Amino acid sequence: METVENRPRLPNEVWVLVAASFIIAIGFGIVAPVLPNFAASFNVGNTAASLVVSAFAFVRLAFAPVSGRLVARLGEPPVYLVGILIVAIGTGACGFATGYWQLLLFRSLAGVGSTMFTVSAVGLLIRLTPPELRARASGVWATSFLLGNIAGPILGGALVGLSLRAPFEIYAVALVIAVLVAWLFLRRSTLATEIQHSEQPAITVGEALRTGAYRAALASSFANGWAVYGVRISLIPLFVSQALHQGPGVAGLSLSVFAGGNAAVLLISGRLADSLGRRPLALAGLGVAAVGTVWIGFTTSEPTFLAASLVAGIGAGLLNPAQTAVVADVVGAKGRGGPVLAAFQMAADLGAIIGPLAAGLLADRISYQAAFAVTGSMAVLALLVWLPAPETRPEREPETKPEREPEPATPVLDSSPRSGT
Repeated sequence: METVENRPRLPNEVWVLVAASFIIAIGFGIVAPVLPNFAASFNVGNTAASLVVSAFAFVRLAFAPVSGRLVARLGEPPVYLVGILIVAIGTGACGFATGYWQLLLFRSLAGVGSTMFTVSAVGLLIRLTPPELRARASGVWATSFLLGNIAGPILGGALVGLSLRAPFEIYAVALVIAVLVAWLFLRRSTLATEIQHSEQPAITVGEALRTGAYRAALASSFANGWAVYGVRISLIPLFVSQALHQGPGVAGLSLSVFAGGNAAVLLISGRLADSLGRRPLALAGLGVAAVGTVWIGFTTSEPTFLAASLVAGIGAGLLNPAQTAVVADVVGAKGRGGPVLAAFQMAADLGAIIGPLAAGLLADRISYQAAFAVTGSMAVLALLVWLPAPETRPEREPETKPEREPEPATPVLDSSPRSGT
């Protein structure tokens, strides 16, 4: 029976990654609400201001394969640290931009560092975590990002009172501190040193694609990017104002409710994916997310809209640790999986780019119901890919009891106590 004393625990190195990701997510949340207004301050239109936001996602998508190759060649720790440092330099430079094109260039540079950080961080998470704790580690890591994204806009709103440039500079300083802390800790870590100097070959994307579980993870990553990182950000505010006839406050509240539902189940779903298996949690997450997403498009009142947002958030929380753990299982604890992890990230980024365009077109030409129905159908299609996928959760080795010493053939008088008596 597993007790608190013998329950496996996450390595300390994982908690360093969690802390760093929280700082990065907070900073992203600080900068995101300010960025369009800062771009508009250079006397450009809404399209140009939006391009600064989109450029970050496009650069992440374009540079992901390069990041994967860097991880395969140099290892996770250096790419991880340099990636965060590039985000710090790019973000800090944004605060000193004197023109629109400078801002666009510096924001794109931050996107390069962001994809380096993301690919290498997931790779480190995989290689530092015992196989039986992979989903739990993924859940903790995702929760740190989520909490940072919730806290970031609150801090960003307060910092705007100082100036439009202040959030960029404060974020840059926080990132430099995160790099220093992570560098000091990882360089003293025996575990991190071992994986850095590991001679295990990198698994290729072609090899991973032969596994049905990895193909399923790509499908759900694409659907998740379409709905969570794309449509949720781009279409929800328009739906609230045009269909529900409510103000921006309701749209912001729905994002918070979604995040709350997500955070409420992330840690639990991570533990369940480690104990019950990846596949059941992924299937449940996709099913719940599909129901919540489609339901949003058919809501006609604020309470039902918020309830649907909560259901969609719960679905995403059930899915994420399981699908990340599957990719970790495919890569394995020893192998370097930079290209495989990059492809997994690219699937989500591609969904985040295509989703808003397709859903926006459907909303304009047909209806919001059609837009959210198609978005929900992406989760259903991913669920169909998951159905025949094999389970990848490593089997736990049974605990072996120490063998008892054989009884002597002839009784021997001995004053010392026997073991177990």
